[in-house]
Amino acid sequence: MTFIIMLSALIIDWFAGEPKRLHPLVGFGTLANKIEARFNHTNQHQLLQFSAGMLALIICIVPITFISYLICQIPLWGGVFSIVLLTLCLGHRSLFDHTRPILLAMQQDDLEHARTLTSRIVSRDKDHIDVNKATIESVLENGNDAVFGTLFWFVIGGAAGAVAYRLVNTLDAMWGYRTPRFFYFGKTAARLDDLLNFVPARLTALSYALLGTTRKAFSCWHQQAPLWDSPNAGPVMASGAGALDIQLGGVACYHGEWHQRPLLGTSNIAEANDIGRALKLVSNSVLLWLSVIGIITGIIYA
Repeated sequence: MTFIIMLSALIIDWFAGEPKRLHPLVGFGTLANKIEARFNHTNQHQLLQFSAGMLALIICIVPITFISYLICQIPLWGGVFSIVLLTLCLGHRSLFDHTRPILLAMQQDDLEHARTLTSRIVSRDKDHIDVNKATIESVLENGNDAVFGTLFWFVIGGAAGAVAYRLVNTLDAMWGYRTPRFFYFGKTAARLDDLLNFVPARLTALSYALLGTTRKAFSCWHQQAPLWDSPNAGPVMASGAGALDIQLGGVACYHGEWHQRPLLGTSNIAEANDIGRALKLVSNSVLLWLSVIGIITGIIYA
């Protein structure tokens, strides 16, 4: 049943894409903003800010996850609701929808439009974006967050597991900043996201390595990932860069400040066509996951 639900959700996600209006994650983001405004007071003691962030996370996630679990237990309809919930959690098609226009703009030498589109998916300053690098990094990292992490937690905890994972992932994206406003309040969301992504990030990195330039991918993963500031993005992007045989990382401008990030991958400069190769790597990894899970399911129920 797990394999059938997963396959169905991936197919629906690919052909239907994300909802054009009223996406549940957008609605959840609005709710999270209201809860954060109510609970987050930067003039409080550090411990109180941390406790408020933990309580806010529980309020945001536990009720929705519990309701998701209950509706998936409804006789006859549980499988249908599981497919719907998993489809809403997946973002495979949205990766393509947000990235293909960037690739097209770069192929048409419209750098200004490409930078505008890229600034919508990354948090870097528009005027200084290295479009190819930034887009490929986003594809590789979001391949884990929006696809493989979701599939992993669906296998572990059903649709409710996938929902909980995506909600934590969303809160980390909203609250997991090292700024005065969120440093203590968002710490629980950031650490929980790190914990939930520990295994799927490494399975994603393994998938990229197996389906790309394998030896270089493993070498980059081993040598470069520990240098990255994120314990999960490091393996994913280092392996992905090596698999594509290109260079990622390096200097980038965030909110007017330049940051020197470690170099990832090889010495080959990322080009526009490598964006398409990154998308193909993610899609091939989806097929690999489906194949492995299908084989395991067949063995179990044989």
